[in-house]
Amino acid sequence: MEIGAQFYTLRDACKDLAGLEESLKKVADIGYKTVQLSGVCAYEPAWIKEKLEENGLRCVLTHSPCDRMLTETEAVCAEHDVYGCKHIGIGYYDIAKEGMDGFVAKFAPVGETMHKLGHQLMYHNHHMEFAKLGDSIIMQQLIDRFTPEQLGVTMDTFWVQAGGGDPAQWLRKLEGRTPCIHFKDMTYDRKMTPVGEGNLNWDAIFAAAADTGVQYALVEQDDCNGEDPFDCLARSYAFLKANGLE
Repeated sequence: MEIGAQFYTLRDACKDLAGLEESLKKVADIGYKTVQLSGVCAYEPAWIKEKLEENGLRCVLTHSPCDRMLTETEAVCAEHDVYGCKHIGIGYYDIAKEGMDGFVAKFAPVGETMHKLGHQLMYHNHHMEFAKLGDSIIMQQLIDRFTPEQLGVTMDTFWVQAGGGDPAQWLRKLEGRTPCIHFKDMTYDRKMTPVGEGNLNWDAIFAAAADTGVQYALVEQDDCNGEDPFDCLARSYAFLKANGLE
């Protein structure tokens, strides 16, 4: 399992190409080898390929606009091929508003096309996927309605906990769907904090991630509560390295 940095954490520093380039260097200097690109400025695929290579980084996941995935699936995959990124993610979606039938009708074909082209459509959860829609919670319906080839899940540890779930238990339930996950910690008062500085059961999460074949553990902290986000990423990295992750 490789430690990565989710650049949504650094979005305020990545509003233009100069900021994104500098942020890639800073993340590499911390020690990260993989990244997720989400919430950053627009970039050309060839440009990001060059900058990733310069810093010894690999992009393993993005969050991409849903409208483009729906209408330009092959083009989106081709762009990701330029810089070698397999996983293409949905960052946020209000399934309860649209209904599960509508979501499946839209995105099952997208997932199938991506799979044929050597990619995987990924879904990033928040807390609302643990609300009931009809007779069962939305997350369970995603498992029931999509094959692993059609849809993977970038399980977010903080938001599972916020939704009333057990992150380690859900990792095991989602086995075969979670090549990428978000490591995000929670304090007693439900604030986000560097990994290892909150109250999540990391021993159980690490064991479940190892047992279920997670490839990339991407550190994310949406809100750094006034602290330097680069420092937060560095503290998370140090904790994960001290616990045997690479």
